[in-house]
Amino acid sequence: MRQPSPGHRQIPVVVLAGFLGSGKTTLLNHLLHRSGGSRIGAIVNDFGAIEIDAMAVAGALGDSTVSLGNGCLCCAVDASELDSYLERLARPDAGIDVIVIEASGLAEPQELVRMLLASEHPGIVYGGLVEVVDAAEFDDTRAKHPEIDRHIALADLVVVNKLDRTDDRDRVLGLVHGLADRAAAVVPATYGRIDPEFLFDCKPSEERIGQLSFDDLHHADAEDSHTGHLHTAYDSLSFVSEVPLDPRRLMQFLDSRPEGLYRIKGYVDFGAYDARNRYGVHAVGRFLRFFPELWPAPDDRLTQLVLIGSGIDASALHKELEACKSDAPHTADEHGMWGVLRYVQGSEDETDELIETSEPFDET
Repeated sequence: MRQPSPGHRQIPVVVLAGFLGSGKTTLLNHLLHRSGGSRIGAIVNDFGAIEIDAMAVAGALGDSTVSLGNGCLCCAVDASELDSYLERLARPDAGIDVIVIEASGLAEPQELVRMLLASEHPGIVYGGLVEVVDAAEFDDTRAKHPEIDRHIALADLVVVNKLDRTDDRDRVLGLVHGLADRAAAVVPATYGRIDPEFLFDCKPSEERIGQLSFDDLHHADAEDSHTGHLHTAYDSLSFVSEVPLDPRRLMQFLDSRPEGLYRIKGYVDFGAYDARNRYGVHAVGRFLRFFPELWPAPDDRLTQLVLIGSGIDASALHKELEACKSDAPHTADEHGMWGVLRYVQGSEDETDELIETSEPFDET
């Protein structure tokens, strides 16, 4: 069995895809507005790497781009070239917390995912694929670009944007749900407004001491009334356990997570299954990854998870997590961790799993 190798912190790289006019840039600008103290780096459209501070004014991207010189990102560069752009953002002194690749409207998401999986940069880790869909133009887009069905099926999280511009909201959402993989999350949105926590961990506001964020600058915006806050549309569940979790049971829970459960994050204690490490968990829609790392304090071993979704049964999910507790840690063996290790960075099984989700690829 391949043993995990805890190393330096890796920066998640999220691919933001969608056809022309779907609202990708609007969504990215929204993430800048709502990123709290997190620092976002971006590779935008057909251009090169830039750095974006959380307090930068949305729309400043165009003044800071570096041209790649030709076409869509997936066609213009190869994996090694992409690594060179990621290097500019992933260096420790840049202080970047998450990197977002906003793909060209004509880019092939499958190829961007493959490029990231092929990356040899030790400082980054693939963080999932987000597909943005224009609800108002969905039928026309499918007629002109039938490959959108495959893109939706490949995505880990699908944002159905511009729902305020269509009278067929329920029909479009139903169609997208039908096209999405059963484990993918489908999030309704207007103006690209989704909770950044769906994609990456926002730093708590108290960490922004001495830094004026875009949130602070726009405190009087009408969107900031309590009824307009994003959190009012979603539910969250916190789970803490002093008893280690059984890896087989946890994987059964994760494999059967319900529609509407968009995000899972936190740390898991597997006890005797791996006494050295705690396992950070990051799930966005159907995307799942574990990050083994040494316990920071041996006497403070807890499983701490946060689940975010819409229409979820928090009580039922809590009971399911309670059932994941290990009742026989003395019987632990390495085979129990195989399911978890498939989703550890560098695992061949985990890489194969991610690539296989993009199949089949229909050339016709």
